Amino acid sequence: MNNRIKELIDQIKLLEDDLSQELNQHEDTMLYHLKGKKVRFEQSIKEAHRKLKTGIIPWLFGVRPINIITAPIIYGMLIPFVLIDIAISFYQLSCFPIYKIAKVRRADYIIFDRHHLAYLNFFEQFHCLYCAYANGLVAYIREILARTELYFCPIKHARKVLAPHRFYYQFINYGDATAYPDRLEAFRKKLATEPKEE
Repeated sequence: MNNRIKELIDQIKLLEDDLSQELNQHEDTMLYHLKGKKVRFEQSIKEAHRKLKTGIIPWLFGVRPINIITAPIIYGMLIPFVLIDIAISFYQLSCFPIYKIAKVRRADYIIFDRHHLAYLNFFEQFHCLYCAYANGLVAYIREILARTELYFCPIKHARKVLAPHRFYYQFINYGDATAYPDRLEAFRKKLATEPKEE
């Protein structure tokens, strides 16, 4: 990887860190805080949230009919999601120790905390649980597969990749046969610990 690309990646990482800090500061003004994994709101905020909650009957009358018609399709996806969750977790549990790849912590990706929001009714909370699970699962799978690709095939594609995973930019350039053996071994050593972006 040339110096200019490394500089740009470092700048992007700094900007992402700055954005994360700024968002966290903004969240601090929302009058909640975390105690371990538990979310705590000030009492006045809790009461204001409860007042904003839409009851189930008015909510049901406000739902667009197309949402009700497509609900079985959307929630039917839970079956393949659960199956792939089991499969990818089994893959990681059985293969990562063999390859000496640090395991991906599922709890870092699949986060359930929206049920603490008192302004959501039962159905809205259920929707949030579904979205948190599905999107968290995809992120969890992506990280497992990114580490797998870093181990087996850390070579950039010849064509542009849309939204590449976090390791992609440090991959070996397409067609760079001389760098492949040494860099492949270096990537594999790095995977034994929690891999970081360079």
